[in-house]
Formats: sequence, structure tokens, C-alpha cells
Amino acid sequence: MLLGDRIKQLRESKSISLESMVERSGLDMDQLIRIEQNIDLPSLAPLIKVARVLGVRLGTLLDDQSNLGPVITRAGHYTESFSFSTSDTQSRQHMDYFSLSAAKTGRHMEPFMIQVQPVSGAYFTLSSHEGEEFIYCMEGAIEIIYGQSQYVLEAGDSIYYDSIVPHHVHAADERGAKILAVVYTPF
Repeated sequence: MLLGDRIKQLRESKSISLESMVERSGLDMDQLIRIEQNIDLPSLAPLIKVARVLGVRLGTLLDDQSNLGPVITRAGHYTESFSFSTSDTQSRQHMDYFSLSAAKTGRHMEPFMIQVQPVSGAYFTLSSHEGEEFIYCMEGAIEIIYGQSQYVLEAGDSIYYDSIVPHHVHAADERGAKILAVVYTPF
């Protein structure tokens, strides 16, 4: 089932109107309609807001599995990809997320392998959401804007931060990067 279909199904099963979803999430009507129609895939911050309003974990929106035991993802077998792009065309943010835990039910962390595409001369829109994030740079270099600070991570470097502080992650140069990111959102 596609993400938009899952969101719409959950919203309707909980008798939440689009108007109520707009009011409670802080997102605009057009954005929610485009998400539910699978036209747009929201970035992580709006997706977390939608999950909150629906009263589900972020993982509930991203998977439909029921494995209660451990989940093993073998090297190179993380093929399912979510591409999160912001609706802000100026920022040109683009990341391909490969879930490392899609088969795990009831998880509170979302581990992703992320291919970060290079962007040049872009304006970055900062986002924030409840929770924490851990990022480990595997290849290339990334730049993290965190509040008023900027950090560059190269292969082998990591960062752990509170995601309520406005932030943005992007490739530090034209090579792009590959990162391991773990996102925790309290429920």
C-alpha cells in the first residue's frame, strides 16, 4: 500500500476529517490532499506531524509488517526506498531513504541508510520535529545546519542531536554522501 493511501485509510478509520487534520497538524489543505493522493511524499517533519495526529508511530506509516522478533538486514539488501523531497522547490532537498527496519513492528527508532544527493547553490529550509537523531557519515561529506551552527562530517564522523532544534542535512560537496541515520520520535 502506498504511503498516501495508508495515511488516508488511517485518517478515515479514526473519523478524522481533512479539516481537523489541517488544524491539528499545522499543515495546509493542499499539501495533505497531495500527500493522500500520492502526488507528493512529505519530508520527515510533516510526516511526523501526520503520525502524531493519527496517533501512530512513524513506522506505522512506512511499513505494513508484523514481525515482533529481531529483524536482520543483510548488506546490500535494503532495497525499499522512500524519497523525501520538500515542497519548497528552492531548497531542492533530495534524499533517498532505505529503511533498515521496515519488517519490525512496534519499533520506536527508525534506522535508515540514506543516499544524499549533491546540491549546489541551494537555499536550505530548516525543519524541526520532536525527537532525536543520530547520523553516521559512511561515504563523502555532509553538512548539518543545526540552529545557528554548521557542522561538516566526513566518513567515520557522527552527530547526535535533538531534532526539535531547526536543522538541515545535505551533501557538503558535489560528490554527495551516504549516511546511516537513526530517528527517534517519542510517541
